[in-house]
Amino acid sequence: MPPDTRPPGDGTLSGQDADALLQRTARGDERAFERLYDVVAAPVHGLVRRIVRDPAMSEEVTQEVMIEVWRTAARYDPRRGGAPAWIMTIAHRRAVDRVRREQAAGEREAAAGHGPGASHDPVGERVEARLEHERVRRCLGTLTRLQRETVTLAYYGGHSYREVARLVGAPPNTVRTRMRDGIIRLRDCLGVER
Repeated sequence: MPPDTRPPGDGTLSGQDADALLQRTARGDERAFERLYDVVAAPVHGLVRRIVRDPAMSEEVTQEVMIEVWRTAARYDPRRGGAPAWIMTIAHRRAVDRVRREQAAGEREAAAGHGPGASHDPVGERVEARLEHERVRRCLGTLTRLQRETVTLAYYGGHSYREVARLVGAPPNTVRTRMRDGIIRLRDCLGVER
């Protein structure tokens, strides 16, 4: 299982070394993934940050990318390009998807809540959204690693129970229980009434 968080490394790695590490990761070699993570997390975060711009959201997307690398390493085909390019393609796609999702959500919200005659305070709304985002991040930090992983894959990754179960290698009922318990803890942390 990949670590939840890890400081970006400053190591260097050749393309061939990265290919070998990714192939070993595909076979479930956690040490190979840790080494790969240490080397690619910083460049991945840099690319994501340039696209997403929001620091907190960039960290989330970077973690999603690294989880996807861990989970889908077996799909890597060295004949189609090097491991660093494959990983950066995943990062670019995830970052662009996140920006598009955020823009679409903002447009829907604007259309629903800010019709003619509605007051509009964009600065206040951004501050409020950022504070709410930080509250949710803080509350996600109170969950167990397994709860956080399942909730994040389902709600941020848009995966179904069955997809999450497949991704984490657990039975669907176990995933449902982890998610239910995690959501209850989130609700309590956020002060949402039942």
